[in-house]
Amino acid sequence: MAEVSSPTMVRPTRVRLGVLAFVCALAMITYLDRACFPNVQDSVRTSLNLERVEDLWLPLSAFQLAYALFEVPTGWLGDRFGPRKTLIRIVLWWSFFIALTGMVGTVTGIVTFGYPIPEFTLYGFWGLVTVRFLFGIGEAGAFPNIARSLYNWFPLRERGRAAGMVWMSARLMGGLTPLIVILLIGKMHIHWRAVFLLFGSIGVTWAVAFAYWFRNTPDEHSRVNEAERDLIHSDRGTAEIHGGIPWRLLFSNRSVWALCLMYVCGNYSWYFSMNYLPAFLDEQYGMKGDEFGAIYKGGPLLMGLAGCFIGGWLTDRWIRRTGDRKWGRRVYGIGGHGLAAVCMLACIFIPSVHGFVWLFALVIALSGFFNDVTMAPTWAACQDVGKRYSAIVSGCMNMIGNLGGATTTALSPWIVKLFIEREALAHGVKVAELSPQLKSAAARAGWNLNFAIYAAVYLLAIVFWLNVNAAKPVPQEQVAN
Repeated sequence: MAEVSSPTMVRPTRVRLGVLAFVCALAMITYLDRACFPNVQDSVRTSLNLERVEDLWLPLSAFQLAYALFEVPTGWLGDRFGPRKTLIRIVLWWSFFIALTGMVGTVTGIVTFGYPIPEFTLYGFWGLVTVRFLFGIGEAGAFPNIARSLYNWFPLRERGRAAGMVWMSARLMGGLTPLIVILLIGKMHIHWRAVFLLFGSIGVTWAVAFAYWFRNTPDEHSRVNEAERDLIHSDRGTAEIHGGIPWRLLFSNRSVWALCLMYVCGNYSWYFSMNYLPAFLDEQYGMKGDEFGAIYKGGPLLMGLAGCFIGGWLTDRWIRRTGDRKWGRRVYGIGGHGLAAVCMLACIFIPSVHGFVWLFALVIALSGFFNDVTMAPTWAACQDVGKRYSAIVSGCMNMIGNLGGATTTALSPWIVKLFIEREALAHGVKVAELSPQLKSAAARAGWNLNFAIYAAVYLLAIVFWLNVNAAKPVPQEQVAN
């Protein structure tokens, strides 16, 4: 990242790069934890005596709903008290509940004070729904407070690339999680319950290190020299933490609403890859337990890694060359979502034959790439529009946007279920009596309708992008009492 010398020619320190490393690591942990559950759902269903993949839509939706509802409260906490205290608390919170997820159903072979407890049930299906909801409450605060941290620590010209690196890190770990789970369970023979405990301990370790090293602003950090402070503050002034939140101005701002509704569209389509792609590849292409299948399952997130980096680089490059923040954010959102729509439409025409799995995996991965080209411009636009209220603007966007994720998590399998039930009715049998071939074909027809909806929703996102103006921030001086 570009650096300039101070008037005294003292080279700026690079403490802000350490901040970036911490928040990138946190982004990786968030996606490691949330991507784990869809990749062990067969084991969870067995523990709960559930028969179908779609039976788990409620725990998946519980996470999405909590993740949406608590974005604004945790974003407000970051703007009010600073990201340091807020992030430490929420990471410890969600790490506890991701570990507790591993206790679902019947637990056997536990030894307490030398005495084995043969078997007991800790909690069942509704307990799992509750735990997933509480886990979602914790994860809701991660990215709004990461956005606030980047605003506090990075000058405008570096902010898009920093946001891109955060999302690149998240996508990298989300994409690798299916392979990591297969290696831990299939190769290293670690029980799936212990995997959740392991992942929870990683979050606790991060929180301890973060509490020791991180400070809310460069002015509070003893390792930052004056040259780096000048560099960080050079094009946007001091990042204040305390003060009232101008709720009326925020919720009456056209760009804030456009960002929120655009994010609804993006999340509605993208969460197929997060929640249902693993099961889709297992059922339609027979990839269960296959290491190549694990890579295919993580393909949209792995390709998204490159999309996040390229999107961040392009948006900052545009703004450096033209000074036009409006189109510097907007154009890559429009292009990314438009091309993602094309990929979703292409998925409809790829047969459910094992020999075509590579083609489907490539196309769905490209949809993830183009979707994620929009991520850095999106989150950088939140910082541009919100400025010192960037965490609350990011929280609003992520809250309303993830209602789209919650909706698709519930609606997509329901559409597939309707197609299967219609096929069973046409043959005069119950769903359980439908042949595997007919059931698979009916499910694919349902998913094809979903792909068409995903494409249409991506196109709708373009309309909202046309109403985002990152060059017009919320007035900072009009603070509500």
